[in-house]
Amino acid sequence: MLANMKKKLPFIAVVFPLVCMLALFLCMPVIGMVLSSFQTDTNGAWTLSNYHEIFTNSFFYQAFYNSALIGLFSSVLGLILAIVLCNCLLKLSEKWQEKITVVTNLVANFAGVPLAFAFIILLGNSGILKLAFPHLMTFNLYSWRGLVLTYLYFQIPLGVIFIYPAMRKMKKEWIEVSDLFGASRSFYWRKVGIPLLMPTLGSTFIILFANGLGTYETAYALVGSNINLLTTRISALIAGDVYARPNVGSALAVVFFGMMVLAMILSQLLVRRVRRTSL
Repeated sequence: MLANMKKKLPFIAVVFPLVCMLALFLCMPVIGMVLSSFQTDTNGAWTLSNYHEIFTNSFFYQAFYNSALIGLFSSVLGLILAIVLCNCLLKLSEKWQEKITVVTNLVANFAGVPLAFAFIILLGNSGILKLAFPHLMTFNLYSWRGLVLTYLYFQIPLGVIFIYPAMRKMKKEWIEVSDLFGASRSFYWRKVGIPLLMPTLGSTFIILFANGLGTYETAYALVGSNINLLTTRISALIAGDVYARPNVGSALAVVFFGMMVLAMILSQLLVRRVRRTSL
């Protein structure tokens, strides 16, 4: 038994700090958030009024609706453009594919305030592109369209990261065989290409949707509180523009967390179902 313990000692030495970090930085904040969501902001008494307020207040309902809408738009457009980009990428040489995928990885991580600042320089009220091309003066960066455009900047590369490996596995010979038997290109994609890619596309869509739903820094730097989003509302409740209501913010965050978990579960169910039907 002592010998077994000695063999497991290096594994425990590596895993134990990781478990401690997960407990400190992930589990404990979540537990604290859930507990505080059932307490009042005034005296800390246990209550369900925070959740009642969230589901009955039209202002919070609007935040859910706006966040879901922008997450949906940015994820659908990001997914479509990522597929087109991957298709173009696969027509290049291996050398260029490697270079572009490296750049894609870098671009996917360029988000937050720096991204918002970059777009303000380009398409803000006195942006470089607006001064160079006057017909862009009608475009308002600090609006829904501006927010979706900014989101697409990191949604498309993120989609490419997930879709490109799956599309790369599709062999050119499959298309050649399809052509040989006289099938149209649309028939090939409808019967072969899309069914094979569907698990990847489904899981990528959920990831992009969750990413768009949870984006905070970029949205706050661009529109502040002018567009009522879930993430900016949680921040306002915790930081308090007028007065803080951290426990209501915690309840909102718990519902948001539940939406994320539900999205992941639906994604996995969708992937399993598609895999079963494609076998």
